Amino acid sequence: MPTTRLPCVNAAAGPSESAVRVPSSDRVPIVVMASGAGSLLAALIGRAEGQAPYRIVGIVVDRQCPAADIAHRHDIPLVDCRVGDHPDRAAWDTALTEQVAAFEPDWVVTAGFMKILGPDFLSRFGGRIVNSHPALLPSFPGAHGVADALAHGVKVTGTTVHLVDAGVDTGPILAQEPVAVRPDDTEDTLHERIKSVERELLADVVTNLVTKGVVIDGRKADIP
Repeated sequence: MPTTRLPCVNAAAGPSESAVRVPSSDRVPIVVMASGAGSLLAALIGRAEGQAPYRIVGIVVDRQCPAADIAHRHDIPLVDCRVGDHPDRAAWDTALTEQVAAFEPDWVVTAGFMKILGPDFLSRFGGRIVNSHPALLPSFPGAHGVADALAHGVKVTGTTVHLVDAGVDTGPILAQEPVAVRPDDTEDTLHERIKSVERELLADVVTNLVTKGVVIDGRKADIP
């Protein structure tokens, strides 16, 4: 498979680059999609309100959830696109694609978005969708990654940031961080420790993606 380079933004060079506040007009537009508490979304917003080279131009939810409240508090445009409001899954996929496209994002980040994206969406944004998963992929994909890792008795789990493809948590891996499993862990205690690592890793990866892009070679994805 040929090597593919996906988009990046032109960034000012120099060793002091990370200390320079990027003007809003120069920041790369991204859309964040969420379904739950919005802790990953909040981390991305926190980074965007500082020195990050991206700006969140829209937030998408698929249900009433705290992530929607976060969008309102930060005056970020919100789209509530629910499967049940459409005749079928295909119609939802088309509507979701059109609503996200209206924001004209360079990247889409699924941060705890609990729906599998459809073919229309993948066709429109393929290679530009980033997801965070609370396990060390390819182990324990799907909605129950934390519980599955705990039930399997692994001693180390963690978090993975990857590009999204048509499978469930099967896209090329961008970054991973391990988290040790403690003998007395419950699903909740383990998930909380994973999330504390996951928030920082996702914000770091998105920051690097929008400034440097990504090179994909088969299953391998590297941020230069």
